[in-house]
Amino acid sequence: MASINLIDAFQEFKDAENIDRPTMMKVVEDVFKTLLRKKFGSDENFDVIVNAEKGDLEIIRRRMIVEDGQVEDPLAQVAYTEAVKIEPDFEVGEELYQEIDLYDFGRRAILAAKQTLASRISDLKKNVLAKKYGDRVGEIISAEVYQVWKKEILLLDEEGNELILPKSEQIPQDYFKKGENIRAVVKKVDMKNNTPVIILSRTSPDFLAKLLEIEVPEIFDGLIVIKKIVRDPGERAKVAVESYDDRIDPVGACVGMKGSRIHGIVRELKNENIDVINWTNNTQLLIQRSLTPAKITSMNLDQEAKHADVYLKPDQVSLAIGRRGVNIKLACELTGYELDVYRDNEGEVEEFDIDLDEFSDEIETWVIDELKRIGCDTARSVLDLTPEELERRTDLEKETILEVRKVLQEEFKKE
Repeated sequence: MASINLIDAFQEFKDAENIDRPTMMKVVEDVFKTLLRKKFGSDENFDVIVNAEKGDLEIIRRRMIVEDGQVEDPLAQVAYTEAVKIEPDFEVGEELYQEIDLYDFGRRAILAAKQTLASRISDLKKNVLAKKYGDRVGEIISAEVYQVWKKEILLLDEEGNELILPKSEQIPQDYFKKGENIRAVVKKVDMKNNTPVIILSRTSPDFLAKLLEIEVPEIFDGLIVIKKIVRDPGERAKVAVESYDDRIDPVGACVGMKGSRIHGIVRELKNENIDVINWTNNTQLLIQRSLTPAKITSMNLDQEAKHADVYLKPDQVSLAIGRRGVNIKLACELTGYELDVYRDNEGEVEEFDIDLDEFSDEIETWVIDELKRIGCDTARSVLDLTPEELERRTDLEKETILEVRKVLQEEFKKE
């Protein structure tokens, strides 16, 4: 027969690997049965046979051969005289199978059918994609950077589906180039103009939770449970964990021997400091642990007001507050309490200071160690000394000292 070439439409089907074959056949059948109903008024005596590989189809019409003048239903029956014109050997009572030439439908009808088919395929692909990623929300995936824009990054998964990583979901220190493979967690699936938009995130606590699950078998097996995660992406994170097995130290298991398990996660998160603490229902103890690495000396707790006054030794206050106040902010989020930090010996709010270790991303470790050697372990303790005094007491060059002071001063200006 003179078949119509539908190779373009079927190619769409082949590309949409997740669309199963029965669904594909049903869509094609529906589209062409609609065409038959428009032309003949019914599709009951027609079979639509699809060959997706070749990109064509056949429509077979079935009619029963009856005596001349006995035709009651022209769609289901054909007169003997008409039947023998097609094949002389036919007899009354046999079934006549006849191919329908698609061009009989007319060029306009065929074009409309192809467009309808393409539209149905597109909708199916969208639904399959939305369901696939809707079921994977909260999972980590790896995708390739395809395009980098100011407000977002376009990525492609292994099947060529487009994914979006918005700027707001990127760690501040993230920098990606085209062709690079990156990991992120599926945050949500939005529908825009009936098209699914898959949003990824690297700042979500779920991303850190899944990274821990990958690195720590005990979490994957359910022996250790992550109770809560709070993050300031790229700066600091606090993870509260609990073990259901008394023989397992949850913090030790998460950190690993010499930090082996946590180091890979820290690198993935662009040197984000991760504090892993033991979860407890004892509020005072939880607050104490949440302020790590600082050590508190005493605490006044008001459980009704969800407020606590925390007292520390002067050298611990800067550790409790942290750079840009990040440590105490995360401690408040983790515990659900508003925390105020005071000097233990005065009961007054400590003048804001920052531990030198908080600047490890801007100041080299050996420089920090050299400053600590002379007793300067906080930003203000360094700035309290003149450049000349620092040059005399340390092995640092003047240019290095001036650069360090500039970094520290800039931080206080932000505050």
